[in-house]
Amino acid sequence: MVALQQASAFLVLFLAALLLPPQCAQDPAMVHYIYQRFQVLEQGLEKCTQATRAYIHDFQEFSKNLSVMLGRCQTSTSEYRSAVANLALRVERAQREIDYLEYLREADICLESEDKTLAEKLIQEAEEEKKIRTLLNASCDNMLMGIKSLKIVKKTMDTHGSWMKDAASSSQKVYFLIGSRNKTLWEFANMRAFMEDSTKPAPRKLILTHSWQGTGQVIHKGFLFFHNQGTLNEIIKYNLQKRTVEDRMLLPGGAGRALVYQHSPSTYIDLAVDEHGLWAIHAGPGISGHLVLTKIEPGTLGVEHSWDTPCRSQDAEAAFLLCGVLYVVYSSGGHGPHRVTCVYDPLGTIGEEDLPKLFFPRRPRSHSVIHYNPRDKQLYAWNDGNQIIYKLQTKRKATSGVMRLQQGGKALWLWTLLSRTLRPQPLYTIMSL
Repeated sequence: MVALQQASAFLVLFLAALLLPPQCAQDPAMVHYIYQRFQVLEQGLEKCTQATRAYIHDFQEFSKNLSVMLGRCQTSTSEYRSAVANLALRVERAQREIDYLEYLREADICLESEDKTLAEKLIQEAEEEKKIRTLLNASCDNMLMGIKSLKIVKKTMDTHGSWMKDAASSSQKVYFLIGSRNKTLWEFANMRAFMEDSTKPAPRKLILTHSWQGTGQVIHKGFLFFHNQGTLNEIIKYNLQKRTVEDRMLLPGGAGRALVYQHSPSTYIDLAVDEHGLWAIHAGPGISGHLVLTKIEPGTLGVEHSWDTPCRSQDAEAAFLLCGVLYVVYSSGGHGPHRVTCVYDPLGTIGEEDLPKLFFPRRPRSHSVIHYNPRDKQLYAWNDGNQIIYKLQTKRKATSGVMRLQQGGKALWLWTLLSRTLRPQPLYTIMSL
């Protein structure tokens, strides 16, 4: 306020200095007007000063009220904190008492509870085994004993590809898929037409609506099943007669995240067909993970069951299924010798002692694909541009004595646990004194 008054006085003196001397004064009315304007200016300055004082007073009152409210809030916070701490101590004390009472109760039934849990686990395992045996019925009980011979049917310039017949049809047609990423399929009338390019009728060229990825395609009951290129784990069911996509599915279990075989640089999902139907083979988690075997219902593309196998994808080049048993082919650095060194039977009827040494005839490079055809009991393979047929030697599976003993011991242990767990419990009685 002092500054405003000083500024007003200075402005008055400045204007007075500019006024002409009395002898040169202008009209007295003008001078009167100027003095009136000064009075109005002083009144405005006075009102501004009063408003500023009122604002300062209101702000001081607000600060005082806020300080009081903050003090009350701190007091309430301290009280609540103390109450919560006391409640926590009471809850902890009650929990210790409950734990002690639970310990006393479990001490009496611990043995029976463990037996019951183990019995339930064994019952679940038995039900799961029964489900698997129903899924993989006993209609096929052959196991591989040797690869007898080979026949080079055709030779092309393409390193990767696959060729096959319909695995569930009596048709003599041969299907030819060149490359690991393509959408053109060639259909030959029979094996002779496939072997001799000049033989009539000429092959039928089919342009698919989607491209495949890898070399793991199969044909089952007139449908081509393949891994859709550009997708992580999508399987397409393609109707070869209508030339349309019949259905599709997403394969679970981390499929498509890693190569299924180390020496097959483009195959992430390998499909296979045997006497039990359609299967999918893919790698589990990790760069050198174990192979995962998944049974697929070809009609609905639903997953029926999955198994984590002990077979590793490292150094593997191909795999095939025969009577529900997975045979994985390995080689050193992608070159020979090619041999089956890992076999997985979901039913557990084949032990290591039952397996012979399974060697493939020496080939210069790794196989692009090896697929089993359950109708003619042969392997259809592709190796360095050669389309090869391997003939097989098989024999009937036989449950070993060790396996029967293990199964018998498991059943006896299960019966013992059930008899102990499910026996009638004694009633509490009151004895009279």
